[in-house]
Amino acid sequence: MNRQQLRSATSWVQEGDVSPNFTNPMTNWESLTVAQLKEECNIRGLKIGGKKADLVARLGNYSAQNDVLDAEMFDDFEPSGGEKIVERIKQLPVSVLAVIGIMLIGTMGGAVLYGDDLIEWIQGEPDYQLIEFDSTSARGYAQSLVDLGHPEWEGRMSGTIEEHNTAEFIKANFSSMGIPSTIEDFDVPMFVIDEEPELGICQAGDVGETFPAFACGATDINADFINFEHRSDFVLQGYSGSSFIRYVDDIDVVDLGTGNETADWTSGAGAVVLIHMTEETESNTALFKRASENDVEGLILINERQNCDDLVSGDCIPYFKTVDISAIDNIPIDMGFIMVSQSVGQTLIDNVINQDGRLQFMTYVENAGEATVKVPCGIIQGESDSLIIIGAHHDTVYMAQGAVDDSSGTATVLEMARQFGLIESQMGKPKHTIYFCTWGGEEEGLFGSTAWVDKHRNNLYENLRLYINLDMNHVDAERNSGVTLVGNDNSDVNHIRGISKKFQQQYPELADRYNIEVRKLANTEMPNNSDHAPFVYNIDEDESDGKKYGRAVVCYGSGSEEYHTYLDNMDRFNEESLAVSGIIYGSLVYYLAYGD
Repeated sequence: MNRQQLRSATSWVQEGDVSPNFTNPMTNWESLTVAQLKEECNIRGLKIGGKKADLVARLGNYSAQNDVLDAEMFDDFEPSGGEKIVERIKQLPVSVLAVIGIMLIGTMGGAVLYGDDLIEWIQGEPDYQLIEFDSTSARGYAQSLVDLGHPEWEGRMSGTIEEHNTAEFIKANFSSMGIPSTIEDFDVPMFVIDEEPELGICQAGDVGETFPAFACGATDINADFINFEHRSDFVLQGYSGSSFIRYVDDIDVVDLGTGNETADWTSGAGAVVLIHMTEETESNTALFKRASENDVEGLILINERQNCDDLVSGDCIPYFKTVDISAIDNIPIDMGFIMVSQSVGQTLIDNVINQDGRLQFMTYVENAGEATVKVPCGIIQGESDSLIIIGAHHDTVYMAQGAVDDSSGTATVLEMARQFGLIESQMGKPKHTIYFCTWGGEEEGLFGSTAWVDKHRNNLYENLRLYINLDMNHVDAERNSGVTLVGNDNSDVNHIRGISKKFQQQYPELADRYNIEVRKLANTEMPNNSDHAPFVYNIDEDESDGKKYGRAVVCYGSGSEEYHTYLDNMDRFNEESLAVSGIIYGSLVYYLAYGD
């Protein structure tokens, strides 16, 4: 190689030239199934309800606006900045690479950031070792978590005795594995449910027809009542207040359609407002704020957009959603807030809006205080302070077992911890310190992980190597569209791709059953919908261009239409699927902690 060849080969590297061959092919959303489209929306924090055409349009608009990378596992993706330099180098002949590698690593200031990636490529793909993972053990952990739920409503709501017992159970398991453990408490804004809510309709009887003031009261003979079932027919929404609306109050019920800004919210003052949840309906936060500003007495959402026909034939069952209370100056303490199924909503319209039926609407919720959530961590001390953290949230919505969301993730963390406890006893200290943490307060606003990151920010800023988040890493056996593994660092994603290849070789049956998709997203494209978000966005409060983003990888499963509903239970739990993310991410940790 002469000087001119060397000069030509290195000039584009120094100038940051980009090969025109790197392109990001458009995803053909139409070719995906509805389940796959919903999972794509979930990953991006988009609404997952609606018909296939709605999902395709939503994803198309998002991709056009954000240029989100969509790459099947092992497909090329379009790198940026210094990553483009490394990818371009990889196309050169080996004789050129040998010289350029030395130049880049030894002399180019900017390329030092990508030296590890280049060295790994020159040395060839690492010989990844896969860790063990016992799916039966993971199911046992999940069942134990579910058994700790509320005696009637089954959930492990943040700040409750059920959530606290769960955190103590997790800590005790770390200790039984021989892993030192801690548990930390954080006081966060939280609502407290004092009694089970009530919802019903009454048509006046003999007394009520003659004396309306007594309609549907204790003396109203032959009054006709319809009582709805809590959890299956209706559920509370996050930060609902307390409503005490009785039949005898004969309160007005006003239908405001989708409840957008053009709706006549002033007509809802002193009344109960019905909102139809369609694709056009805004967030719980926007509706709750609008209702409170117009002195609404109660707010009822009719689910017409999510899980329709998927769980109950001909119906859309209610599910829990929270409210971003940071966006509301004064939380109304006396306004009940619930969601009802589509069928219950129609019954309300038929019997109350279109006839003279009366509504009873009771919610017993205190929403102006705080509650304590817990964060247990098992800690394997490494040779350095560099941190790898594996996490999941152990709380659930208040009215469901949360077998998938997120007992599955917590059970996976526990099984990974058990495996690494065994590995440490054989291999000694890892290079990095490894934390296994589970978070309370996720369902109401990522409170536990956010508070923990805030407390440990300095240490995380200096030492966080990687955060791994497992939230619904479960794959339904019948509605299977595989798992999606997402990261925001090129090197980490490349390792995941390599480990996934090894997984396919060693576990061909599992790999055939559960399609593995690996994606690299830019820092700012990482979603904000689970506990990885504080680790990505909050460890550096500098909002300038120099902001430091935490490195994170995330696993989403599929087939979780039951999530946030009363049907998220162990009946559909598929422990086999947890091995996919458990082995792949566990093997990534093993490579970083014990590999070359």
